[in-house]
This record gives sequence, structure tokens and C-alpha cells, in this order.
Amino acid sequence: MKYITRTIWVLSFISLLTDIASEMLYPIMPIYLRSIGFSVLLIGILEGIAEATAGLSKGYFGKLSDHTGRRTPFVKLGYTLSALSKPMMTAFIYPFWIFLARTVDRLGKGIRTGARDALLSDEATPATKGRVFGFHRSMDTLGAVIGPSMALVYLYFYPGQYRAMFLIAFIPGLLAIGLSFLLKDKNREQKENKVPVPFFSFLHYWKYSPAIYRKVVAGLLVFTLCNSSDFFLLLKVKQASLNDTATIGVYIFYNMVYALAAFPLGILADKMGLKRVFIAGLFLFALVYAGMAYTGSIYYYGILFLLYGLYAAATEGISKAWISNITDKADTATAIGTYTGFQSICTLLASSITGWLWFQFGAGLAFWITAIIALVVLLYFILVIPKPSDNARPNNP
Repeated sequence: MKYITRTIWVLSFISLLTDIASEMLYPIMPIYLRSIGFSVLLIGILEGIAEATAGLSKGYFGKLSDHTGRRTPFVKLGYTLSALSKPMMTAFIYPFWIFLARTVDRLGKGIRTGARDALLSDEATPATKGRVFGFHRSMDTLGAVIGPSMALVYLYFYPGQYRAMFLIAFIPGLLAIGLSFLLKDKNREQKENKVPVPFFSFLHYWKYSPAIYRKVVAGLLVFTLCNSSDFFLLLKVKQASLNDTATIGVYIFYNMVYALAAFPLGILADKMGLKRVFIAGLFLFALVYAGMAYTGSIYYYGILFLLYGLYAAATEGISKAWISNITDKADTATAIGTYTGFQSICTLLASSITGWLWFQFGAGLAFWITAIIALVVLLYFILVIPKPSDNARPNNP
């Protein structure tokens, strides 16, 4: 565990606290939105726009972090905005205000993500990227176990009292802000006086990025087009006549599996290859969405969310570790930011399209289309992406 440095620990605990705040609200968010008049289609559009905001800002602020040679200011500001968005959700229930609050939350995520992941990458070597990113994802997702568990206890005593939970979620957010001030930039070259960075300048990275980066990211983006918000999975469980407790329960179970598996799968990926573990995750994703096309009992959904947790553990941190290994160290935040920028544009389309398909044709077709596209992407990674891309940067064998 010597490769888990002080910076990695601090970033991991910040993510843990932030996820406690966010995930306390996540499983009840679609239920809350429906209770204040949002349709399934409007929920899909809301999540798509929020994620697109996060993605575009990830690209810009990732580029800006590399441009200035600084990381921690972006981390601090990003976590602060996400914390402030929680009490905002309680002020009004008008659609415009809800959209604004969600956008502020996602903007905070966009500001911090590239810089934070670059900090993690700087603390690792190519041979330990999988386990470092996996450890961070495990700690991050542990918050997604604690948060919904707190929500479950709260709703047991105060059923239907959703709005007060947004105020409670503000507390761990404040703690995360405090921890962020323990972070310090390494002795990097400071470049604050350079020419200002245009908002869409990160898009130029696609032109001069390594060819293998473009191939990997292209596959990831096609997958994103079918990977809509988890809100739809929770809505499917809810529509199967399960109560709020059962819905939140399967979500907690999913995150517990994710948290427990991310670190071991990161270690496995360092040994077997990032690509192999990622492909296995895609296969599990396709199985889950095919299964979600049908209605079952709480045990049926428990099995699906078990597989879904393993999918997330095999892909989320692994994809960023993979990208950081096939790009130059000086461009890490830009590379990850550019990918996540394009990714969130695709997420906007994915959530909106899934919401429309569900609205027009039902959940079954929406889930089956997702599963089929995931299998196509799986074949793409097997046939197109060469194995050596797992663990080598350009000019860094």
C-alpha cells in the first residue's frame, strides 16, 4: 500500500464525503422529481443537460489546469459548488430552479474532475494506475453506500419528507470543502500569465492527440451514447411495485459491490491488462440492461444490481487509468477532460433518447437497444484496439 500516498488518501476522503452528500439524494431524486411534477421525459432531459454542462466544463477546466500548471484551485472550487447546490434544491420547486441547482452541482464536478484525476495520475506509475484509480473509486463509491443508507434510515422515520434531506446532505459537503485545503500542488511550473484559454480550446486536443487515444475514446463515446442515467434503472425498480425502501436498498447493494470490487479489479487490471478488464465490464453491462427489459422480484433486481456493481468497478476507474497511460503526462487533465467533455455531450443524447424511447415505446425496448449497442462496442474494443495500448504512453515504453 506504499503506492497510496497522502495526496491519494486526501482526495479519496474528499470524494467519500462528497459522494455521501450526493448519493444520499441520488436514489430519491427521481422519486422527488416525479412528486413535484416532472415526467420521465423531463427527467431524462434534466439529467442530460446537467451532465452536458459537467462534460463541457470538464474539458475546459482540464485544459486550463494543464495550461496554468495548477490542480488544487480547481479541486477546491469544484467541490465547493457541488456542496452549495444541495440546499439550492430546497429553495424552490420550479423546473427552471431545479435545472439551475443540478447544473451548479454538475459544473462543480466539471471544474474539479480533470485536475483531480491528473493529481491521481501524477501520484502513480504506469504499472500502478489501475490500483490507484481503483482505490479512489472504492473510497468514492463507499460514500454511495453510506449516503443512501442514511437516506434509508431517515425515510424510515420521516417517509416522504424529501426536501429536508437536501439540507442534511450539505453537512458532508462542507467537510469535503475543509479537507480540500489540505491539498497542495507539487512543484510544477506555474504559467498563470499565459494567453487566456478559450472555452472550447480543449477540442483542439483531439487533432494532435495520439492515434491510440482517439481510437480508445471513440469506442468509449459510442458506449456512452447507450449508457443513460442510472435514474432509469431506479425508475424501473420503482415501477415494479417496489417501495422506496426496496428501491434505495438495491441501489445501496449496487454501490457496496462497486466499492468492494473497484480496488481488487484495479489490481487485477494492472496485472492482466486494463483493456481485458474493461471489456469484461462491458459484457456485464449488456447482461444487466438486457435483464432490465423484464420485470422481476426484489431478488431478481438484486442479481442485476450485483452484476451492475461489478461492471462499474471494471470500467469507471479503469477507463481513466487507461487514458492516462496512453497520453503524455503534461496533457493528462486535458486528455481526460476532453474525453469527459465529449462523453457528457453523448450522455445528454443518451439520457434524452432513453427517456423518449421509454415514453414512446416502453422500458423494454429502451433497455434492449442499450444492451445491443454495448455488445457492438465490446466487439470494437476486441478487434480494433491493440493490447500494447494498455500500459504505455507515447514515447514512454
